[in-house]
Amino acid sequence: MNTLTPETATAVDASPLEGFAGCHVGILRRLQALDQLPALIEPAAQARQIAAQSLAFFREAIFEHHLDEERDLFPAVLASAQAGEERAHVQAMVDRLTQEHRVIEALWRGLEKDLKRVAKGHDASLELDEVHTLVSSYRAHAAFEEAEFLPLSQTILGRNSNHMAALGLSLHMRHAPPVNAYI
Repeated sequence: MNTLTPETATAVDASPLEGFAGCHVGILRRLQALDQLPALIEPAAQARQIAAQSLAFFREAIFEHHLDEERDLFPAVLASAQAGEERAHVQAMVDRLTQEHRVIEALWRGLEKDLKRVAKGHDASLELDEVHTLVSSYRAHAAFEEAEFLPLSQTILGRNSNHMAALGLSLHMRHAPPVNAYI
């Protein structure tokens, strides 16, 4: 039979107490992490919302915008440009803008899968550099188009009001809501 002496009793009694103290360290660490959770919920919800809105916007607005330019604007400006140097300049600009559309669309397709995952609240490995490349590429594209191509288009199409009206009508017809035959 073991007999407890004052020395062995202190050692035996201290061991369970150390276990309780050790548990508190882990509990407090987990509670500290839990305390950060409310601050993370709003940014996570915002990330899901931005991803969902971006998915819809890119497909419905940006792809459609590129299509409008390539089907209507670019051909109208090319057809109205004066033969020779002006038409060659417009063609070079149209080629550049069309190529930029393809690059931007390819960048988007590279992000789309992960954006869908983010929109659903799933883990995703969305690459920061790829997002920045897409955004900066589109900014540069839009800046060139607004500073160079659209003013030139205004000049070229503005020479003949019928050309500008035809472009406007073409765009209107494509984007007009369908007429309900039963009304």
